[in-house]
Parts: sequence; structure tokens; C-alpha cells
Amino acid sequence: MEDIFVARLMSSSLHTVTTDTLVEDAAQLILDNNISSVLVVDEDNQLDGILTTTDFVRIVAKSQPKAQTTVQKYMTTDVITANAQDSIIDVAEQMTEHGFHHMPVVDDDEGVIGIIATSDLTAYLSRADQPTVA
Repeated sequence: MEDIFVARLMSSSLHTVTTDTLVEDAAQLILDNNISSVLVVDEDNQLDGILTTTDFVRIVAKSQPKAQTTVQKYMTTDVITANAQDSIIDVAEQMTEHGFHHMPVVDDDEGVIGIIATSDLTAYLSRADQPTVA
């Protein structure tokens, strides 16, 4: 398989929140946009964390979602990221090794520029494995 870079597969249509966003508002953003994560960024678009549907399962399981609770309480902060020039193979290995389904794509100057998900990798592989017609 040829070496493909993250920039080719990542989604750059992002849904972001800040650390002071209410959990309920972040959940509504996920539902309204039929997505499985939101990126938590600061005022300079630098990544602070990620909040996924899996995190919401944990929130509900703990039965502690209270009004006025911000995403900062539940977001993952030790986020492993990729950059646009990373190899898809390397990214897939990282995602498999750590057992997660989303990897934010960041740029040193621009901050968060995209996100790559296991569904992006699956879609790419399903197209890459199709035989070419001669």
C-alpha cells in the first residue's frame, strides 16, 4: 500500500467547543451534527482536549450530569495528535495501540486543522482494495 498522508483523509469540517461550554450544549452539538466527537480549543484554536460519545456514556453511567457542568470536567486532556504530513499507517498504528477512534490533526501555527477517525481509514481502505478495471 502506498504511503498516504493524514491531510488527504482528515475531515477539516470541525465542531469545536471551549472548556467552559456546558456538557449539555456539547451533547446537543454532537446530536445536531450527527458526529461522534467535539474538539475543545482555546481562544487561539489550540487544542485543549477532546470529548467523544464514549465520554458521554461514561458521564451517564456515573449519573452525575448536572446543569452548569462544563466539558472541562469530562474531556480527555492528554490527547495524542497527528499533523497533516503524518503517514496514515503511523496514525492507524497509534489509534490501534491506544484503542481510540479519533485523532485531532494540529498545526503548530494554525492550531487544530482537522480530525481523522477510524471511519476515514475504513473508507479509504475499502476504496484502496478495489481492483482496477483494465
